[in-house]
Amino acid sequence: MFQQLNATAYHPKCNTFGQDIFRRIPCPKDKFCVDEDSPWNVIKNNQFTYVIKNNGQPRFWYVSMVACYLDEDTCTWHHYSGAPSPDNKTLTNMPQTIQYDFWLVNGSPNLSVYNSMLYQFSFDRQNTLELYLLFWLCYIILLPVQIYAVRTQRHPVTKLFTSSLVLEFVALCFNVLHTVKFAADGVGFAGLAVAGDILDIMSRTLFMLLLLLLAKGWAVTRLELTYKPLVFGVWMVYGIVHILLYVWNTTEVDIIEEIDEYQTWPGWLVLTLRVAIMTWFILELRNTMMYEHNMPKLNFLLHFGASSLVWFVYLPIIALIALQISPLWRFKFILGITYSADCLAFCVMAHLLWPTRSEQYLLLAPSDYTAGIEELDEFNESPHVVHSDTVALTTVESINADDEDVIFTRPHKNGTIFS
Repeated sequence: MFQQLNATAYHPKCNTFGQDIFRRIPCPKDKFCVDEDSPWNVIKNNQFTYVIKNNGQPRFWYVSMVACYLDEDTCTWHHYSGAPSPDNKTLTNMPQTIQYDFWLVNGSPNLSVYNSMLYQFSFDRQNTLELYLLFWLCYIILLPVQIYAVRTQRHPVTKLFTSSLVLEFVALCFNVLHTVKFAADGVGFAGLAVAGDILDIMSRTLFMLLLLLLAKGWAVTRLELTYKPLVFGVWMVYGIVHILLYVWNTTEVDIIEEIDEYQTWPGWLVLTLRVAIMTWFILELRNTMMYEHNMPKLNFLLHFGASSLVWFVYLPIIALIALQISPLWRFKFILGITYSADCLAFCVMAHLLWPTRSEQYLLLAPSDYTAGIEELDEFNESPHVVHSDTVALTTVESINADDEDVIFTRPHKNGTIFS
């Protein structure tokens, strides 16, 4: 490889007209590297500086350390077998450990004015800090509103949705902290970033569980959930596979391959599972709506199904579109679309589950629900006008269906019932 570069690489003896692309290591301790013949060009507190002047078109640059050395007498390259002998004339077979600390930035550190939002980031990661801050501000507004809603209406559906929203907000806080720290020093909090990504995955899988439960009519048309092992089993499989994909993508995929997580076989597996769950979601929602004749509930299921279907289908679509996008823009494209779709889905769900709206279609079970089920027959035989100061269950026959709708009513002081 280096023999091919002899014609283009600069060397003071072998090629004085070549390009400056090499630095010989190791460098003398606390001194400049041997190839730095212009000390004024070296950044303060560093041993060498390599300047890249390419403002027209962004491209990826790589640092490669190769165990070769140049014979300056013959201008040929040879394998560097080990540390030099004490007289520094021959090489031994003793392995040599190289300690290095590279600092790569977009822009010159010698300039007093530079964009701190872009300086420490690779081009494909620039502007991600602005994205994180934008959606963090959105969740700062949405989360307190939803906490107020769940305190007003303590219902399992709103509690599950709020848990998903809290996880998403915490994940975003972790990512914001890491990115802000990275913008300052180029290092950030790597562990915090990993925790944020995993919490983000958990938030999305929990939100998917909520969509499946509502599609099956849980807390809307029925209080008892059917096929619990299947529902929770599919949910756990999807979440585990998604987390394993993230771990595999961060540890096994070589960055030089310039691919995103959805261009690998684990990524296609996650997308396939998502499409399969989406199909199941549609079938369950259709089945729920067929046996429901209450118009407020049907309207809720219709709007809920339309918005949820958009959330399900967006990820496979952008994964296909990303195949045609340059790696320089792909990460920002996927990140922006993903966070936008999730934030919109949370806003729509918060709107649908707002207490004054959801009380029209959510089943609100009393605290003594178990005892109420045991006394259901007695209630069926009682008159529909109940004189009591407590909440009562009244069953009425549906005009348009053979099944019975269970509604919750509260008696008025004058003896009439209103729901």
